[in-house]
Parts: sequence; structure tokens; C-alpha cells
Amino acid sequence: MNADEAAALLAHCSGFDNRQPSVAAAKSWASALRDVPFDQDARDAVAAYYTTPPQNPGDRLWILPHHVRTLRSKIRSARLENFQYEPLANETTAEYLARYRGQVQAIASGRVTGPSGRLALEGGPSREFMRELEAHGWEGNRTVPESDEEAAEAELIDTVRRSGPLGIECPSCGAAMGRPCKTPGGSGKQPLGKPRQKPHSARLRAARGESERTAEERAAQEQRIRAMSARHLARQDSEEDIPDAEIVEPGGAS
Repeated sequence: MNADEAAALLAHCSGFDNRQPSVAAAKSWASALRDVPFDQDARDAVAAYYTTPPQNPGDRLWILPHHVRTLRSKIRSARLENFQYEPLANETTAEYLARYRGQVQAIASGRVTGPSGRLALEGGPSREFMRELEAHGWEGNRTVPESDEEAAEAELIDTVRRSGPLGIECPSCGAAMGRPCKTPGGSGKQPLGKPRQKPHSARLRAARGESERTAEERAAQEQRIRAMSARHLARQDSEEDIPDAEIVEPGGAS
């Protein structure tokens, strides 16, 4: 944009803000917009600026060169929103760059109408994709849970649908394979309570391959350790209760 074109753009701005263009202002605007052409998009940028109300109702709108540059760029970018390059078979890099720039310039300037809608994916998933989903445990017959409690239970089932504690029936609460353990409670037809966040200890031991005998031996060992600790504490307490005069030193008289 040269000084004459900048003067014409300032005259266009004066129709909105009643400014008084000058030669000095035209030269300054031309310097700030030297790489921006004086075209319809530049005029539309001025109109777009004055179409938007100020943030504070009492403020006066006053367009500056950077407003013209920014709004003009937005106008041209909007035309390219759904643009997709159309390549040619066996084109070279130089041919690709030339054609790509040409298509972008033609659509951005408005000479060529760009695509009006977004590209959409067509068709369903491939058979290979569906087989991969099924291999990872996907089921196509999912239903919407009727309550929050059922949703929570379904979420727990989904998170543990793999090898682990829920791969076996719980020996403690009787929860079926793939179902979370239940807390005690309830009545009637639902003798168990809500789903537990963690499986019962017996289910964890069974999932690790530990037999009930092993678990009983561990419990017995823990009981023996507690009994030994209790006897040790009792012996310490009895020694503290003996008066100093009754304690016989080794090798001393009785």
C-alpha cells in the first residue's frame, strides 16, 4: 500500500469516525501497511472494526493500522476454513508448492469459492478394527444403567474385566466371576450390600494361588506371634513390679 492508497483508505475510515486525513497520516499508514494491499478486504476490515461495539459503551472507536492488518487476515483465513489441498499424481515438490500456494491465494482472496462444508468420514469401521476391539474385550451390546448404583457397579466391572481377583468367584461373599465383591448388609432378595472398591482378602489370596490351608497357617502364625508378644510384655511388667530389695545380684548372698 502506497501513500495514495493509504490516503484513500483513511478517507474510507473518516466515513465512520469523522477523522481529518492528512498527507502525514497517509505516509505513516503506508509505512505501517506497506505489505498490505489496498483491496476490498482492507475496506471490509475497516467496516468489521466499526461493526463491533467498544468494550466500554462510552469509549470512542478509532481504528489503527494494526487493526486493519489483523481483521483483514481474519477475513481471508475464514475463507480457508474448510480448504483441503487437491494433489496431482506424481507431482514434484516444486509443483506441489506452486499449486498449493496458488490454491490458497485464490480461495483466500475470494476469486475462487472455497468448500462450504467440513469433510465428513464415510462408512463404518473396518472389519480389522472391529476384530481388534473385540480382542481387547469390547462388547457391542452395552446398555445404559438404570441407576447410579448400577452405573458404579458397571464401572467396577469394566475396570477389572481382566485376569486378577475378579477372575474367580469370591470365597468370602460369593460374588460371581467378573462381579465386584459386596459389603455386608441388605435384606430380602438382596442379602448383600453395595459393591466394594477392593476385593476381599480371601479373594486376593485365591487369585494369587494361595490355598485355604496356606491362609490358615498364616493366620495361626500371626496368632502365635501375638501370643509371644503378649507373654513378653507380661514378663516385663512382672519384673518391674519386684522391689529392688528382693532382687538378688549374681554371686551375692541370699
